[in-house]
Amino acid sequence: MTDQLIAWDKALFRFLNELHHPQLDQVMYQISQTYFWIPFYALLLYLLARKFKTSAWAPIICIALAIGISDRITSGVMKPYFERHRPSHDATVQEFVHTVNGYRGGQFGFASSHAANTFAVATFFWLLFRDSSKWALWLFPWAMLVSYSRIYLGVHFPADIIVGGLVGIVSAAGSFYLSNVLDKKLVARRNLS
Repeated sequence: MTDQLIAWDKALFRFLNELHHPQLDQVMYQISQTYFWIPFYALLLYLLARKFKTSAWAPIICIALAIGISDRITSGVMKPYFERHRPSHDATVQEFVHTVNGYRGGQFGFASSHAANTFAVATFFWLLFRDSSKWALWLFPWAMLVSYSRIYLGVHFPADIIVGGLVGIVSAAGSFYLSNVLDKKLVARRNLS
């Protein structure tokens, strides 16, 4: 069964990776770069500060925690444990992989840190703003685009993305729960003062 799942994963990767176009290569390469999104992250921090004002530090710490946990699980635990080669390093598909700018990523790719981190951000902000703003739902297509860019660049299989995304979602949900606990304790402390 596992061999069949791996075969399907590789087949789906080849299909998705072959959907490349020379005019999209540099766009996808930039989408995959963390620094490209710095203005976007600054906007998200601004929205947090606007909503929570002086108590914005609690959700900021919790979102940082969610990203830290998801990144640590994927990069620090899963990649060295599973040692599944990235497509760009996998001898069975390597010759078919479309890469950009010679970028091949590190040796191992299961699970995707990009997917984990972007889905952690999307989930946390959606949980935080879901009752007051509809815009937070748009963070999920953003996370999917960043994650797809990793397949486009030939450095992740679809299963790497799916599992990484799930790690990010769970990390964000746990961190959001912690944020609510902290918020309730802060409110209770203020009421006692």
